[in-house]
Amino acid sequence: MVTLAEVAQHAGVSASTVSYVLSGKRSISANTRQRVEESIRRLGYHPNAGARALASSRSNIIALMVPLRTDMYVPVMMEIAIAVATTARAHGYDVLLLTGEEGPDAVRRVAGSGLADGMILMDVELEDERLPLLRGGDAPGGARPGVRADQPAVLIGLPADTSGLTCVDLDFRATGALCVEHLAKLGHRDIAVIGEAPAVYERHTGFAERTLDGLRSGARESGVRLLHRPCEGGYDAMALTLARILDERPGTTGFVVQNESAVEPLLALLRQQGRAVPEDVSVVAVCPEQVAVQASVRLTSVAIPAQEMGRYAVEHLVAKLDGRDGDEVVLIAPELTVRASSGPAPARA
Repeated sequence: MVTLAEVAQHAGVSASTVSYVLSGKRSISANTRQRVEESIRRLGYHPNAGARALASSRSNIIALMVPLRTDMYVPVMMEIAIAVATTARAHGYDVLLLTGEEGPDAVRRVAGSGLADGMILMDVELEDERLPLLRGGDAPGGARPGVRADQPAVLIGLPADTSGLTCVDLDFRATGALCVEHLAKLGHRDIAVIGEAPAVYERHTGFAERTLDGLRSGARESGVRLLHRPCEGGYDAMALTLARILDERPGTTGFVVQNESAVEPLLALLRQQGRAVPEDVSVVAVCPEQVAVQASVRLTSVAIPAQEMGRYAVEHLVAKLDGRDGDEVVLIAPELTVRASSGPAPARA
């Protein structure tokens, strides 16, 4: 294994100069820095993580808390996680992935152990029990101390109260309103929303609740009727949900789907019932671009900007670690792409 002293000898500088180039603690001339960096590349030198942490009081690790639940669409979560890892590596950080459902205990464990310099939290609920710790307090019902104040964190998601927090997310409220507005402009007066699994709403998960809020607000403004029904996803669950919707609102001609596993079953069931898309019914989805374009009918959709969310989260966290960033909420504006699944409401409606 190549040592720091060998890099110094190869570059013709002192060991302390190599250390300063690596840590950035002192200003080094451009020529010297270039010479040291070239020696590092040629020799294949990698700083010892433990020694680097002791010297800088940093681990150069970011903890990513992403609970993998069966009622969530895991590919989106992992796409965000990959974007976090890729961006973190570009900034010189590695990622510690925490996939359990430990809640506040995981926050305490990471902060108390010094495993990571900062953390990114996903799957954020409106009243997320991890948040008091991030603000320096205790979790509900807990007597253990909160996270120390020098533990920066960024949320990918939006809780009900964002004070004292840095959050990055798609503007899901605007997303819901945009979907309803699109269908209303096409003349659809009865719109059904096929939502996430019931457990997602029972947890008051932020993205689902905010989308629903935007859908209802958009329906009021557009003067259309809206019916929301959660769905477990899959063919059998979708068949029951669709039957219930058409029993309650037989004049339904517009569907908004926020449930990736329900998309293809819905399209198949509509075909079986002789309802052509988009001639008889229109379908708009909130889903990843890949799901929309690979569906049996190319879906009009609002894409989930997973890569942007992951990248922005890391960039804001790194800025906080460097003392360059305060608390703020970053909402990514939704973009609706019109494809083959939406069209004017049928005259008979």
